[in-house]
Order: sequence, then structure tokens, then C-alpha cells
Amino acid sequence: MDSLEERVSVFYHENSDESDNNPSDYEFNVDDDDSDAKPQRILYWESQQALLQEILERSSLTGSKLRREVCEITEKVREQQADFCQCRKPNVDACNSCLRHGVVNLLCDQGFKATLCTSKWSESKKIPGGTHEYIEVMVIGSRTKQISYVVELEFRDQFEIVKACNEYRNLVKMLPKTFVGKPDYLNAIVRVVCDAAKQSMKESRIHMGPWRKRRFMLMKWSASVERLASVESSSTPNRYDLQSSLSSKRAYASSYRHFSASPAVVVT
Repeated sequence: MDSLEERVSVFYHENSDESDNNPSDYEFNVDDDDSDAKPQRILYWESQQALLQEILERSSLTGSKLRREVCEITEKVREQQADFCQCRKPNVDACNSCLRHGVVNLLCDQGFKATLCTSKWSESKKIPGGTHEYIEVMVIGSRTKQISYVVELEFRDQFEIVKACNEYRNLVKMLPKTFVGKPDYLNAIVRVVCDAAKQSMKESRIHMGPWRKRRFMLMKWSASVERLASVESSSTPNRYDLQSSLSSKRAYASSYRHFSASPAVVVT
């Protein structure tokens, strides 16, 4: 099984439930006296690292121009934060929002079709409600087909856990500080890292909050996913379990708002 899709399916069941009563095949307890569990633990974390590395490498093969532009623009806005900040508040989240506004403005000035999106979802029995703001850029790919790219400026920060094992921390360090990629690759990354977070907390005997689970994490970028699904409803399902994640999102209210936009440009 050489394809990435097949390798992902080996680790995770297609229709698995994320509840605590249905652990994945790779979950286990590691006790000091359990010598059989230690090789399994090593194999698990090595496999997670290899799988994440492959996903990141494949994701980096597309959108290189956009990724380079976003990183350069982000650094420029950070250096001139005082000029771009509209809230004038010492709150980090508020200034991060101003940062995203500034990045969207400069992307549009460069000819990109950039949008400031806000995902909103209602509270349920399994996950709390919330909102999340990020950037979406529409580009023209092969055969003049528009392709959606998710831009998350604080991507690595989304997965930081204070009381995590060293293996999980090393996994998070592999993530880019700023993510620029297609929603299906984003879904695959979130799936791998959230499973690793669950295992790390299980090893430390710490309860995993619902805001750490994959279902909640994917809701953060659901505005882009829902929009992509509506555009490509007649095409085949996206890879990396993107379609199955949509089924859980339809139960929640998800919306996006335009900040500014310009005609899409070709990005390679």
C-alpha cells in the first residue's frame, strides 16, 4: 500500500467514533512493568511521525508561490503591527485578528483572491460551541479550476499542549508555524495530530477535553470546507476522510464573511 490515502486508512477506521468508548487500534497503556507495551509505543510514535512527515511533504508540493507570498506578507505585517492594528488593545487575540486583516489586505493588493473567514458552530453534547477566524485564498489551478487554500497564521499553536509527552511535542514541532494548503491535507494533518494528542494524554492519565478532539478542531476551518463541498458537490469525495468530516459539520451553523477580495491569480 504505497498511496498516502491507503496509509492513512491503515491507522484510522473510515467511520470510527471519537468517543472514549471506542479507542483506536493503536491506543495502549504504558506501565513501568509492561515490557510488551514499550515496543508498541515506540512503533506508534515512529509511525505517527512518518505519516505526518509524508502528509506535510505532499502538501508542500502545491501552492508554493502562495505559501511564499503569505509568509513574506505575514512577516511584513508583524514588523509594522502598529500601522495595521485597528483595535488598539493590548489583547493578543485582538491583535492576531488585526494581523489577519492586514495579511488579507496585502494579499489582495498582490492580486490574490483572499477572504477573511469566520467559522461558527453551536454547542452539542460532544463539543462546545465556538468561533474561529482564518484566511481563505482562491487560486486558479489546472484547467482554470478554482482551488481553495486555507491559511492559518497560528497553525502550530492550535495543537500545543502543556502537559504532553516528548514524542507529541516533537510531532507538533514538525508542523509549520503558518499553514497554507488545501483542506484535504489540513484534514489529514489534524487527524494524525489529534490522535497523537489523545494517546499522549492517555499515557499521562489526563482527561482529553472535547476542544482537543478532531471533530472540534476541524470545526475551526469548517467555513472553507463547507464552501469547497458546495463548489465540488458533483465531483468525487475529497481524500483523507474530508467527506466524512462534512457529515458531522452539517449539524452546526457555519458561516464565513468577506473582508476583501480581488480576482484569483494562478498559483503554483
